[in-house]
Amino acid sequence: MTDPTAAPNLLSGLPHVGRAPVLVTGGTGTLGRAVVRELLDSDVPAKVLTRRADAGTDAQVCVGDLRTGAGLSDAVQNVQAVIHCATDPHGHEVDVDGLERLCNALAENNPDAHLVHVSIVGCWDSPLPYYRVKAEAERVVGESKRPYTIVRATQFHEFVERICGVHVGPIGVGLRGLRFAPCDTAWVARRLVDVALETTPTGGTVELAGPEVLSARDIAVLTAHLSGRPTPHRVQLPRVGRVLTALGNGSNLPGDQAVRGGRSYAQWWADRASE
Repeated sequence: MTDPTAAPNLLSGLPHVGRAPVLVTGGTGTLGRAVVRELLDSDVPAKVLTRRADAGTDAQVCVGDLRTGAGLSDAVQNVQAVIHCATDPHGHEVDVDGLERLCNALAENNPDAHLVHVSIVGCWDSPLPYYRVKAEAERVVGESKRPYTIVRATQFHEFVERICGVHVGPIGVGLRGLRFAPCDTAWVARRLVDVALETTPTGGTVELAGPEVLSARDIAVLTAHLSGRPTPHRVQLPRVGRVLTALGNGSNLPGDQAVRGGRSYAQWWADRASE
């Protein structure tokens, strides 16, 4: 519980004054941009770790590179938390090695800062190479002996739209039995900021998922309807191999303890179309 006699984190009428900033890695990506926007809308100063000085963000830019460790020591100075959104699906250089560099920089320069690590629901149960990397990254966080919270999320609406919208002319392709609990990026960003600003890090794991479970066919039909296209004829691929079998069996779906919320896929699609 917060000490009622302590000075407030934010001085009334003076945005950002008195609050330590939050560092966002991957702050120019889809999720990272939403996190930065949520921080700034909440009057919390935000810093973005990026390899480019002209990153095009309203947050303070900290030039650095998880691949080499350059700039990490300066970036983590005086922050109250780090929301680690950076990822690279092509290997472990960022997700594992870069994360170890980030944890080392925190241990040396800001050991009390809260590390909020973004992961994926089902990463321990799927043989997908990217999911195995995400599981290894969780191990790095757990062994870092620092204040942390791991936040796993299901697939974002943007990703699910791309996956389920694959078609050649009138023919769509999908995996038999594939389902998603797609979630709203903006909602996940709000939850990440809430977790980051908690005074006592849990040292545990939070699962986030969208409000509904939809089959890949449901999503393809819904997307076609909302976009005014004819509904494609779906060709169902069999579950061949460990990866497709795991996905078809629901390895990407949330457990009973997951926090559900945010806009449904149809609400997200309609809101985006009206912008």
